Amino acid sequence: MSSLPTFTLGFVINPLAGVGGEAGFKGSDAPEIQASAASGHLPLRAFERAHQFLQGLQPIANKLRIVTVPASMGADAVARAGLQAEVIDFPVPSVTSAKDTQAGVLALCAAKLDLLVFVGGDGTARDVCSVVGCESPQPQLAIGVPSGVKMHSGVYGIHPTATAQVVCGMVAGELTAVHEQEVRDIDEAAFRQGIVRSRYYGSMRVPSAAEFVQHVKQGGVEVEELVLLDIANEIKERLEAQFDDLGEEQVLTIFAPGSTTQFVQQELGLPSTLLGVDVTLGLEPLAQDVNANQLAQLIDEHRQRCGASAQVNLVLTAIGGQGHLLGRGNQQLRADILQKIGREHLWPIATKAKLKALEGRPLILDTGNSALNRQWSGLFSVVTGYQDNILYRAEGA
Repeated sequence: MSSLPTFTLGFVINPLAGVGGEAGFKGSDAPEIQASAASGHLPLRAFERAHQFLQGLQPIANKLRIVTVPASMGADAVARAGLQAEVIDFPVPSVTSAKDTQAGVLALCAAKLDLLVFVGGDGTARDVCSVVGCESPQPQLAIGVPSGVKMHSGVYGIHPTATAQVVCGMVAGELTAVHEQEVRDIDEAAFRQGIVRSRYYGSMRVPSAAEFVQHVKQGGVEVEELVLLDIANEIKERLEAQFDDLGEEQVLTIFAPGSTTQFVQQELGLPSTLLGVDVTLGLEPLAQDVNANQLAQLIDEHRQRCGASAQVNLVLTAIGGQGHLLGRGNQQLRADILQKIGREHLWPIATKAKLKALEGRPLILDTGNSALNRQWSGLFSVVTGYQDNILYRAEGA
């Protein structure tokens, strides 16, 4: 088993971001300001900010797969930093626009990114959010390198090196929290008149350095029962949201073995089998301690009954100390069953203390199917509390 698989980072620059700042224009969105920059009358700040960020990735360069856009929208900056990148086939005009940013981001996301990094300001954040924000058909984990004049959105590192440090931490296996952050922008014309009109444009899933402050005693040790209660409340809220959207009869939830999942079941008022797989329909018990064949049949029957609206969730936890997410203690979850469920419908749960005890080692996927192990390797969003999720890497055996 390799120490860590390759981390795929998508990288895109808005070359015109921030060009109006040095000249005191209080923004860069106006066409006349962008034309002035394109003609060489204003310095292109984004290129330098991108270089600072990319230099911060040098310590992890051998663990990164960088995918970027040609020329001024990414590849030129990556080459200047001495890093290697895969450059997608994408037409970059001499003067780029919001549509180019949007199209470039969508093209990058086809590479199945672990993280998208974009260089720009609030206008760029709006463009990115419009195609990969939380409400879009293809939400993408993303973070910005600040290069704009107006920086009201919460999707950026505090400076380019800070953004690089977040990426380095993710690649190193450090616990990384994920938060939905607002994308906001202001009316530039009003801003030039001294009037601040900020408008909300959506939210994005953004990584940040994990904080270990919730439910903590002196010495930094989590109070486990309180954390487990928070995890149970998060699972309950997720299920209730699905019930509201689809109806309880459409939602089949599978609880894998383990004391953590058993605690959640008990808090939901459900019977539980410590070492077995239990299944619920809505919040009513459907079957307990099922084997693989029974589980496959329950999923198939649910899909036949509910059709396209059928929802199947899998709540599971890792084995403490060993880090096996699949293949140890939950062999009922065969590879074909996991494929029926889908990676995106896995809800891994764990305390931060359990993840921290792995000391950066990845969670292990040992499904018995090497192709599936490889396909599912990568970052998982692990529920570690109420509205608290940590990105953690899993690796196929």
